[in-house]
Amino acid sequence: MSKTRSAVGHWLSVGGVLFVGVWSAAVVPGGADTTSGDLARGAQAWSENCARCHNMRNPTEFRDDLWRPIVTHMRVRAGLTGQQQRDILAFLQASNNPASVRVSSPSEAAEGGEASAISGKTVYHQTCVTCHGANGKGVFPGVPNFGAKDGPLSKPDEVLLRHIIEGFQSPGSPMAMPPKGSNPDLTQSDIRNVLQYIRDTFGP
Repeated sequence: MSKTRSAVGHWLSVGGVLFVGVWSAAVVPGGADTTSGDLARGAQAWSENCARCHNMRNPTEFRDDLWRPIVTHMRVRAGLTGQQQRDILAFLQASNNPASVRVSSPSEAAEGGEASAISGKTVYHQTCVTCHGANGKGVFPGVPNFGAKDGPLSKPDEVLLRHIIEGFQSPGSPMAMPPKGSNPDLTQSDIRNVLQYIRDTFGP
C-alpha cells in the first residue's frame, strides 16, 4: 500500500509540475504568447540550451501547434525563463513558415527588390551572427563554414539568394536555416547586401 501511495504521489507531483507549467504559460501574462518573442534571441537560446541535453530537433519536425506544448514542457525541464520560452517558440514557428517572397535570380532581386539603407554588415550582425558567428565558421555543429573551399560560397549567387529567402538545411546539420534567417522584415536588397558582405568578408 505504501509503495502504491508513493507511486501515485510521484505521478501527481510530476503531473502537478507539468500542469503548473502549462497553466502559467496559458494564463500568466508573458506566457507562451509569441507576439513578444524575439527570433534572433530565440535562435541563440535554442542553440545554447537545447543542445545540452539532446540532439537539437529540426524546427520543421513538428507543426507550429505542436511546438507550443513541447516548448512549454521543456521550459520546466530546462529551467528556461518565460522570455526564453517565448523567444524559442517564435524562432521554431518562424522556421516552419515558408518565405513570402521567392527570388529566382540576382537580376530579379535587383530589379524588383525594395530599397534598403541597411548595410550588409549590419544585417549580418543583427540576423546571421547568432548561428554563423562573427568569424563565419558557425557557432555549433552543422553550421557550414563560409571560409571552406567547398563551402556555401562556392555556389552561385542565384542559389544562395534562394537559400537565404526560402530557408535551407545543409547536409549533416541538425537544423535548417529558417527563411530569411528568421527575420521576415529583410527586403530583397537587404539580402543581396548581406550576401555581398559575406562573400567579401569570409570568402575563401
